[in-house]
Amino acid sequence: MVKWLRHSTSGMVITTLLRLYVGFLWIGDGWSKVSKGFDATGFITNAIKNPVMTPEGQPAYGWYTSFLKGFVQPHMSLFNVMVSWGELLVGLGLFFGTLATAAAFFGMVMNFAYLFAGTVSVNPLFIIIEIFILVAGFNASKIGLDRWIIHGYGITFRF
Repeated sequence: MVKWLRHSTSGMVITTLLRLYVGFLWIGDGWSKVSKGFDATGFITNAIKNPVMTPEGQPAYGWYTSFLKGFVQPHMSLFNVMVSWGELLVGLGLFFGTLATAAAFFGMVMNFAYLFAGTVSVNPLFIIIEIFILVAGFNASKIGLDRWIIHGYGITFRF
């Protein structure tokens, strides 16, 4: 499977379609946050007050709740900018195939952060797609701007 994702033309086409799909959705989410002045204060406050719980009723990610309370909350204005612009930049990177594996990685980091805070939403689907993009590596962005970025640095490849 890994060899197919990394080296086959059909793997390239499928991961390109997945990359375009998830990139388009990230762009939409990011643009709405950037253009409307995103504020995560309510979300973070709720995540701290209502952490994800284990079946035994204990906080599942106590370390993450501590991180939100001790670091994110005091620096909320910074995180508002990082989240909104991060989502937009991840989307652009994936959609245009520019540093796509890095974009998929940072998208996955954000998806896991949202899951740790208790928001399921589209995050599991995005993580699965981003795993395929990461495993495919450069093959996922050959049909994209990475083809010229990587080639410009002297790396050659063939389909």
